[in-house]
Amino acid sequence: MSKERKLTFNTIDLSEDEMYKLLTGSVIPRPIAWVSSISKDGIINLAPFSFFTVASRNPPTLLISIGPGVNERMGSIKDTLTNIRELKEYIINVVPESLGEAMYRSSANVEPGKNEFELAEVTVQNGKLLNVPAVLEAPISIELKLDQIIPVGVDHLVLGKVECVQIDEAIYAGNYKIAIDKLKPLASLAGDFAGLTPSFAYKLKGT
Repeated sequence: MSKERKLTFNTIDLSEDEMYKLLTGSVIPRPIAWVSSISKDGIINLAPFSFFTVASRNPPTLLISIGPGVNERMGSIKDTLTNIRELKEYIINVVPESLGEAMYRSSANVEPGKNEFELAEVTVQNGKLLNVPAVLEAPISIELKLDQIIPVGVDHLVLGKVECVQIDEAIYAGNYKIAIDKLKPLASLAGDFAGLTPSFAYKLKGT
């Protein structure tokens, strides 16, 4: 691919939506954090976020980025962020291909207090260490306590320390490893989703 054929987009010339499209189409694939939380009034919530990664191995810390509400809830604070701020604990459920449609249903913009577990047609499972519901059908559920919330522009980086991990025996490969081919994780693209092609490894010359 020659340099002459490359297009250049300067941030200063783009709208927020235009830059968002470029970034979410470039930084792919992204794992999906299906976050379950609970409000101070006991209302449970379930919502997916694709700005998600490991932030630290020691202490084990995960990062999700939560943006403002969209469409009819444009600019509002999402229930997930409010719940995490107030209760300081939450669960990240890993989404396999088989739960893709359920996850997508839970992403709908609904009124506060709506039970997204029912919307997604998944089962509530009590957390092992935390008073937060997990998705029973999810092959991996990671329980976290809030470490800190960092505002970045219009978004908020949420850092949570891992308290425990629940893993379905069917996708556990032993020796603390996950059988990725059995997990079949779902990836977020630029508005679409994808599974994984057969995995492979690179080998450096001389090794």
